[in-house]
Amino acid sequence: MEREILDTRRKALNINLNPKIYGTFAEIGAGQEVARNFFTAGAASGTVAKTMSAYDMTFSDAIYGVEESGRYVSQSRLQKMLNHEYGLLNERLNTAKYDDRTFFAFANTVTTLNYNKSNDPHGWIGLKFQLEPQGDPNEIIFHVRLLDTDAALQQNVLGIIGVNLVYAAFKYNHDPKTMIESLADNLTVGSVEIDLISVSGPSFRNINNILLNLYLIVKDFSDAAIFDATGRPRLPKDLLYKKDIMILRTKYAQKSKPNFSMLNKAVDQFVRTENVQEENLSVLIEVLMSNVLSANDAVTDEMDLEAVAQRAEEMCSTGNKVIVSNFTRHNKLAKYLDRCRPKSVGISTNINNLKFVFNSTNFGENYTSQLLSYVSDMFNKNVKLFAYPFLDNKTKEVITTANMPVTADARPLFDFLIINGYITDIEDYSEGDVKTV
Repeated sequence: MEREILDTRRKALNINLNPKIYGTFAEIGAGQEVARNFFTAGAASGTVAKTMSAYDMTFSDAIYGVEESGRYVSQSRLQKMLNHEYGLLNERLNTAKYDDRTFFAFANTVTTLNYNKSNDPHGWIGLKFQLEPQGDPNEIIFHVRLLDTDAALQQNVLGIIGVNLVYAAFKYNHDPKTMIESLADNLTVGSVEIDLISVSGPSFRNINNILLNLYLIVKDFSDAAIFDATGRPRLPKDLLYKKDIMILRTKYAQKSKPNFSMLNKAVDQFVRTENVQEENLSVLIEVLMSNVLSANDAVTDEMDLEAVAQRAEEMCSTGNKVIVSNFTRHNKLAKYLDRCRPKSVGISTNINNLKFVFNSTNFGENYTSQLLSYVSDMFNKNVKLFAYPFLDNKTKEVITTANMPVTADARPLFDFLIINGYITDIEDYSEGDVKTV
């Protein structure tokens, strides 16, 4: 049966009329839009214990503590806000009057579009909540990118998504997929991107956070998800800002583990040729959610997300950062990484992927336009491809950029990229490194 989507006012009123739900709203950076929706819905006195907005940094630091990083729109600040406000509820509302209440603390810390439209509007949103009186708390936190070109519209989006979160936490906590899907209820397509989510607590004991973040990709809330070596979802910019990045591309259902010998050679070559300082190097393994090369990035309904999550966990267990995406083309990956403002990027890939791109028979009309777009997106910043060879099973010949088949209409552009060092072969490989495709 199809889920009924309530409008924002009805969601807020539904919560307000529940006599057991009671809590605090703390909002920084974009007005008190979430609290406002609960107030205007009516009957808010049954839900709202307190609202506040510590805009001034000195006030904020006095309440929540100093941020060592100096960043107030951060996961760290959100966590401090949630812990502080939730702690106050339990400390101050400990009389018999509240024995049958389930407490919650909602918080967000956001930066919307500035007057000059020169910033990157984004924010952290979270909820710490009980599902049973006196019970242990659960947590949902996520990061959003605000895509509207007007600050007032962005404030409206925050108000809606905040109500969606509170409603989803109490109504859909048993169904994580619906819980995530409902976060976008009543929002215009293209107004927001949710690129990280994390849940914890007794109600989410059996929930895999890697799997939840993959669901964001499938639902088109995000382009990719990135995890540190422990498997914890992380904001890409936090890990990759001004870093020298080397990425090994893999497919989720490939039977063997990545060729780490070849990756190490690619990393060594990247460090040497790009003058990379070891302390600034960030190596990632990409798990591609598609196992076929295609001209688009559509995710099929048959996608086995649990298999993708398992593959990502396996790669994290090797001690590497992992990025999961559906970027079948290298240029899509390069554009995504450019948002993190890295210093330089190296992409290690099987030369068989390049053979596909530089063969016009694999594409329809307007191939040359598509190829020019690919090259422009791929190499307009400091990005280089490091191609590792493969053994052609039919001819028993090792294929490199020197003998890779290239159609005539793509040859001049391919030669330009080779001559100018945008594409280079991985050197000094051993016979054991060359695998049959």
